[in-house]
Amino acid sequence: MDAKKIAVNLICKFETNDPFAIAQHLGVTILWSDMRNTLGFFCQYKRSKFIHLNSNMPEMLQYIVCAHELAHSILHPHINTPYLKMRTLFSTDKIERQANTFAVELLIPDKLLQEHGGVSVYDIAAKLGIPAKLIELKSKK
Repeated sequence: MDAKKIAVNLICKFETNDPFAIAQHLGVTILWSDMRNTLGFFCQYKRSKFIHLNSNMPEMLQYIVCAHELAHSILHPHINTPYLKMRTLFSTDKIERQANTFAVELLIPDKLLQEHGGVSVYDIAAKLGIPAKLIELKSKK
């Protein structure tokens, strides 16, 4: 499964890289609640898809977590990811790595890098609040 290709196709199809807008287009319901240390998780009940997000996380982090959970809804719809905590954000587990790759490719598409020629992907990531460790997943293709 090519997480980058899927992210690029969604950006083209919906003309946005906003994970909240894409989730809405795809019929994925976003639910907000106080989840203490849990940032978010995806689950599917019958045919309905839900992204649960922590209402207390900083705004910049909301986009990263939403994009990550959106990836699960697309790439792993039948695997109910139990939760995403700060310590699992950098998981090397295949499913989490795919979701993180999708999130990075969605939030920092190649077109954005081309528009900001000369500015490093790390500078753009810092401005967007994306941890540098996740940028290592950004495809060079």
